[in-house]
Amino acid sequence: MGSPTTFAIVGSGWRSEFFVRLARLLPDELTLVAGVVRRPEVAEEVAERWSVPTYLSVDEMVSKQHPGLVITSVPRSANPEIVAALVASRTHVLSETPPAADLDGMRRLWSEVGGSGLVQVAEQYLLLPGHATRLELVRRGAIGECSSVHVSSTHDYHAVSIMRGFLGLLGTGSGPVRVQAVRYEAPMVDPLHRDGWTDDPTVKTTGTLLGLIDFGDGRSGLYDFTDNQWHNQLRARRIIIRGSHGEIQNDTVLRLAAARSIVASTIERSQLGYDLNLDGYDTEQLSWNGEVVWRNPLLGLRLMDEEIAIGTMLRANAAWAADEGPAPYPLADACQDHHVALAVHEAARTAAPVIAPAQPWGGAPS
Repeated sequence: MGSPTTFAIVGSGWRSEFFVRLARLLPDELTLVAGVVRRPEVAEEVAERWSVPTYLSVDEMVSKQHPGLVITSVPRSANPEIVAALVASRTHVLSETPPAADLDGMRRLWSEVGGSGLVQVAEQYLLLPGHATRLELVRRGAIGECSSVHVSSTHDYHAVSIMRGFLGLLGTGSGPVRVQAVRYEAPMVDPLHRDGWTDDPTVKTTGTLLGLIDFGDGRSGLYDFTDNQWHNQLRARRIIIRGSHGEIQNDTVLRLAAARSIVASTIERSQLGYDLNLDGYDTEQLSWNGEVVWRNPLLGLRLMDEEIAIGTMLRANAAWAADEGPAPYPLADACQDHHVALAVHEAARTAAPVIAPAQPWGGAPS
């Protein structure tokens, strides 16, 4: 095994803490060497909490440290300037999502760093155990040629990334996309937020955004997100992946298995720690049709699905930064996913179809 990949984090928000925790759980693979924040009082607190030197600027950090990878976990409005500064110093960058706030910001960022090959983006949703298993089944041809994806679980660029991943569009460049969308409101209680239970029984007006995305060549996506759907468990998470020979609906695979034989089978999760299993509470593997399709690459660390996905993403980016692995999710894909998500909002705002035209990154396959 080689030396651990050294990395620094720009920003100190709640998402940054995922990276810090995972580095502590994987000391043979990842070493946090520095933090970068804007305010001196925050720098002192972060230095104590993370047990690393902290700096007030990217330039100062780069002049004193030489991390193999720098993660920018900052607001989208501030991100492009920081990414550009890091690329100017020839540093490998893992940018938080999205890479810029709007289309103009992404165009400017692409013009500055798009040709560098030094920027990846921290998109982990297709690495969640369930999605990773479904994606492998699609790649194996379990439902034939995939043509449409309905996502109702997460929002914006994350949802578009899931769609494009299942449709085989990531890493292929990007052309014009046609979008129709509508936003409607309905009464709903909101009992859970990121910080926990609200204990608020009040029925409130809650918005839902529905978007139909035509990616071309017979491939489409249905975007379906209700405000706070990440946390509000009164709205179930759903994904439907449709192909020429069947479909996957959440954990059920419906397919034409042979002549006159349409069968349904289930993706099964092996969860350790139940009943008399004493191996600790952990996700072991996911299987389908009697075959293991996905194994937990971080088995033994007792992680929730989101942490497994982020840890897998971190490992992949560490390998990329060391020239030992492919680009996991390049800037071109991240810009395109956010571009399409912005078009969904624009179509809902204007109540008219929107064409998201090809962009400078469109001819840059990953």
